[in-house]
Amino acid sequence: MSSTSEIAVRLKANLAQIQANMGFQTLLLAVTISLGLWVFVQTRRKNDPKANVISNEEKAPKLELRRTKNTHIPQNVRVSRLLVHPIKSCRGISVDQVAYTPEGVEFDRLWAIIDSNKQAIITAREVPKLVLVSPQIERDDSLPHLGQLIVTFPSSAECDTVTVPLRPTESILRQWKILPQIQIWPTHGPVDGYICESLDPEGPSPSEVLSKYIGRQVNLVYKGPRPREIDPTTLFPKLQATAKYQDMYPLLVLSEESTSSVDEELRKHVGTQGIDESWKTGNVAIERFRPNIIFSGGGPFAEDDWEQITLGTEDAPTITLVSKCTRCLLPNVSPETGVRDAAVPYKVLMKFRTGLDPKHKFKPCVGCNGVPSGNGVVQIGDKVFIKRLLED
Repeated sequence: MSSTSEIAVRLKANLAQIQANMGFQTLLLAVTISLGLWVFVQTRRKNDPKANVISNEEKAPKLELRRTKNTHIPQNVRVSRLLVHPIKSCRGISVDQVAYTPEGVEFDRLWAIIDSNKQAIITAREVPKLVLVSPQIERDDSLPHLGQLIVTFPSSAECDTVTVPLRPTESILRQWKILPQIQIWPTHGPVDGYICESLDPEGPSPSEVLSKYIGRQVNLVYKGPRPREIDPTTLFPKLQATAKYQDMYPLLVLSEESTSSVDEELRKHVGTQGIDESWKTGNVAIERFRPNIIFSGGGPFAEDDWEQITLGTEDAPTITLVSKCTRCLLPNVSPETGVRDAAVPYKVLMKFRTGLDPKHKFKPCVGCNGVPSGNGVVQIGDKVFIKRLLED
């Protein structure tokens, strides 16, 4: 008979063997379950293409929304430039003084060019050379239609000059065809517009000349009477306002120092991501961003921190900055050549101007969208009164 010590040794050895077997079996079971799950997931992805789709937000690094912490109110901000863009996506006009209403700057985006078949507005996103079409305002208050809008084209295009009434009278509009279903955005309801005719009965048809320039059938349209409601914003969910043919909001403000900041960032990335060597000395013109009211004296992107401003006097109509302006590739189009750059400024803006809009944190922002509370007049040199800062 074995001694008590020998029995204890054998029991200990047997227990160790049992524990080893159990560990192996547990490991084997875990591997089997994991393999089964992997096969299940791969089979599901193969049968469901949507399972393979990864959104841009999943791919991109997570961004925190930047909020202002600037409590300093600059005291010497001035209006340095004023730009009016009569025809959407065409060249802007620099003016010394301009009136504004709750729907924007006078004569700004009152006209647009539409595809005749689709009845959808065409912009320089689609046809970059539209920025070379030059409208000019020739005002004459003694005339019932207040003068004329003169539209010229690059000499190389060999297109006739076009003239249309600056403010068509009711009798003129009754003779023009109105289109009630013009599309600005496929996600929004239609807007209306009149097909423009030449102010000179013997003059060339605006739509025919523009069709020749663009290379397809288009019409020049003048905004109709139906109000066009605009979207509320995250900061102003109860916003109720209207606009003309702007992308969305009545007017755009921007500090001129902002483009200097863009240029500084641009220099850091020349030679990368398709940014051409010519940008070592080239500057991003502020006209690329198509603002209406340009400030100086507040510093780069000073308007990011503002919520309400007045222009000229403290008791002028309040302009509420309802949102940041998210940017697409349109500013890549040179206002001098009508050629779209492969990278600038969009790729540069993506480096340092994202995370500013609550709904579109992955889109770069430049400038702020404004909604005036009433009618007013602004001129170059006017002081900008910052009435309220954005809250942190």
